[in-house]
Amino acid sequence: QVQLVESGGGLVQAGDSLRLSCAASGRNYKIYALGWFRQTPGNERKFVAAISWSGDSTRYDDSWKGRVTISRDNAKNTVYLQMNSLKPEDTAVYYCAADTEYEDSYFYASRYSYDYWGQGTQVTVSS
Repeated sequence: QVQLVESGGGLVQAGDSLRLSCAASGRNYKIYALGWFRQTPGNERKFVAAISWSGDSTRYDDSWKGRVTISRDNAKNTVYLQMNSLKPEDTAVYYCAADTEYEDSYFYASRYSYDYWGQGTQVTVSS
């Protein structure tokens, strides 16, 4: 089992920055990648960014490139999502997810590649 705990969400103004954190824990697991997804009411979860467990491979959704950076701290088993120049349309619940099946970064963008999810953290951007 893998446990994921997100933090760092909140209410910010347009143009502000925010850093989300995702702490991973558990025993007898092999995580290949950690990803971030966002979800708004009535819509599917959409991919934002992912990073391999080793940290040597990253992938971003094209719509977020230039505004987000994903990174990880090996010592803390924590992944970060730095979001800059936030817009009101970025308002959503952001979820962290763990991929324990697919090592190839080709699979990082699909929510079906992830089998463990955090509880989500709300990000609200006011205009």
